[in-house]
Order: sequence, then structure tokens, then C-alpha cells
Amino acid sequence: MLFLPSGEGAALSELVFTEGDSAAASSVLIAAALCLKARGEPLWPESSLTPERLARHYPQEGWRVIWRGDVAIGCLCLLESDPLFWPDDSAGEALYLHKLAVHPEGRGQGLSALLLQEAVREAAERGRPWLKLDTATARPRLRAIYEDFGFQSVGQRTVKGFDVTLYQLPT
Repeated sequence: MLFLPSGEGAALSELVFTEGDSAAASSVLIAAALCLKARGEPLWPESSLTPERLARHYPQEGWRVIWRGDVAIGCLCLLESDPLFWPDDSAGEALYLHKLAVHPEGRGQGLSALLLQEAVREAAERGRPWLKLDTATARPRLRAIYEDFGFQSVGQRTVKGFDVTLYQLPT
């Protein structure tokens, strides 16, 4: 359990990071997916976000969840390797970020940046020179979040029929 520094403002100082809670991550992902779907911007099918389905591709220990009190309001998953999207990477080259999401109740509060900061911190702490991710090429608003944070686009590829842009950030 990681407590956030109190100097970050009252709202952020009440937040706590935990590790390994795929059920909480699932609840955040489903809420975010339903909100996006309602806005006409579907991203993930809700059926792919159950804890059982997530466990097929994402290890329990990779999940990071932000809590405000007893409510999970943000999540991401960090992977040791990602051969599907980054097949040419050497072992230990990077940590790979997947499934970044903020609960609709947490939107507009800087939680995406906070989650990204935590991922960068952890990658550096583990001695990984890069934090890498992929995102849908056709999602300019999502891509802008990563680009505004400092990620650099390093290419595009099609994976299982989806066009993705690959990003990396030095740690």
C-alpha cells in the first residue's frame, strides 16, 4: 500500500495506491467503459473486463489501483514483458503499461497523470529504462493524454486487427 504525499492537495492526499487487486481494477474498467460507450466512444467491451477475463492476460500482481476511501477510482496494469505489441524488445528493457482507466467519478482530477507518474516511478525503481504502452491509433484524445505527459510515439502496428500507436517514455 502506497500513500500519496499530503503536499499534493487535499483531494489527492486522501488517495491510496494498492497492488494486486484485479476485482477493484475490473470495477474501474467497467465503469469507465460504460461511460465511454454512453458518450459514443466505446473502447473495451464490458465482457472483456471481468476479473476472470482480465486474469487471462494480466497477472494479479501487475494491477495498481487508486482508492479514495473505500472506492476504487483508477487503475492500470504493469507487465514485465509485452511480446504481442513489442516483440523485438529485450528482457528487462521496459515495463509495459496496459488498461489505464479512471472511474467516471474521478474524471478531471488529474488521476491519469497520477497513475502515469506511479508507473514511471515503479519502472525507474525496478531499473527499467523505459515505460512503454500502446493505444488505439484512432483515439486522438487518449493519445493526447500520453503525448501531453511526455510519451513519444515510436511507431504504429496492427495487432489482431487493431491499429495501435506505440509510445515510450524514458524513466
